[in-house]
Amino acid sequence: DLINKCPHKFDLNSIADRAKPLLTESDGPFVVVATQEATRMNALLSSIKESLIELKKGMNGQLNMSLPMEHLAEALGIFQVPGRDPFHQASWEKSAWPSKKGLSSWFSDLMARNTELRKWTDTLATPFALWLPGLFNPTAYLTAIKQVTARSKGMPLDSMSVETHVTKMLKVEEVNALGKMPEDGAFVYGLFIEGARWLSGEEAEEIQYNVSGTDCEGRLAESKLKELMPLMPVMYVKARKVEPEWKPTAVGYIRSDADCYTCPVYATSARGGTFVTVATLKCEEGTAPKWVLAGVSLLMQRDD
Repeated sequence: DLINKCPHKFDLNSIADRAKPLLTESDGPFVVVATQEATRMNALLSSIKESLIELKKGMNGQLNMSLPMEHLAEALGIFQVPGRDPFHQASWEKSAWPSKKGLSSWFSDLMARNTELRKWTDTLATPFALWLPGLFNPTAYLTAIKQVTARSKGMPLDSMSVETHVTKMLKVEEVNALGKMPEDGAFVYGLFIEGARWLSGEEAEEIQYNVSGTDCEGRLAESKLKELMPLMPVMYVKARKVEPEWKPTAVGYIRSDADCYTCPVYATSARGGTFVTVATLKCEEGTAPKWVLAGVSLLMQRDD
């Protein structure tokens, strides 16, 4: 079943040919990210297909069952992503993204990622809003945002950083209807918040502001009961010059603004080694230490 459901690999030669003339244009860094993602997806799809075909031959008696094949069969038998067990020699996770999902949810996630990436590589036009958690390496896209802005403004890349603003748009369809990229940045969606919630809609009528022509609203608030990881609205990732008063750290620049919480972004709820970047979230003045103690963070995906 998995062999038949596994998507076809990307035609990297075709993508490279179409990408070559685009690399010198303003959106060149985004094109590079798209080609890198297609390469990583091909590596994962090859690993999955080859190991499954080999296992099928082993179970049919055409090949001797090796230890990696036994480990693969064991993982599939308990609906676990191969490689989740650190002692197993068969691993899909080495070529994949950090995840805590079970095999069924993980494979559905793979299909969704493949679909979104195929839409992007078909035209190589940067999407108006990108599903950031759907990338193997989301940090590369954030770096591309800084590169594009640095080129357009003639500034050195190492003097750039990114900040995040939460827009009034709740669905990606609203961004597509808008039909344009924001100034000095990009729209991303698909992130979840843990340890708090984001005020929007009627609750945020008095907390609205405009950033470079993009309408934004809301701030951090206490979580509601039984609402563990609500989905964030579409976010505006904006590149800007580093200010002298920002404090440089190993994870990024920490701001001293009284109404800004520097929020860590992780790939999974395991946090730790799945750190991606830091986001800047609006909060009530002077409450940033409260959200630090609450362990508020943004996550790329749920565990289910």
